[in-house]
Amino acid sequence: METGRAKAPMSQINVTPFVDVMLVLLIIFMVTTPMLQEGIDVDLPEVEASNISASDEPVVVTIDRRKRVFINDAPVKRSDLRAKLAAIRKIDSSKAVLLRADEQVPYGEVMQAMSDIRQAGITKVGMVTEPVGGR
Repeated sequence: METGRAKAPMSQINVTPFVDVMLVLLIIFMVTTPMLQEGIDVDLPEVEASNISASDEPVVVTIDRRKRVFINDAPVKRSDLRAKLAAIRKIDSSKAVLLRADEQVPYGEVMQAMSDIRQAGITKVGMVTEPVGGR
């Protein structure tokens, strides 16, 4: 029951395979994006505490295993920490600071950094830790 007409080539683009590929890429990016974490590599201590929420991006002060100090991934001399944080506070007085310290850093070093943060006039200070069993 052929009509005798030759089938004409299809002139429309089939977008179904394109949509399938895009959905697979979307899923891959959604799964891998939370795994990306930039910054200085430190082993954070594990504690049982609730997460804090911040509406504004906080300044992150990091002390690594070798006692080097960083402000938002930029290395800073230990003696300049207070002055740099005071300058940041002058720009935005409501800025919060999160302190990240490797668990191998002595307690006194962490408390000295906390003291410098407070003496710079910053009152919103948080400590970054890992949840128990979070590694």
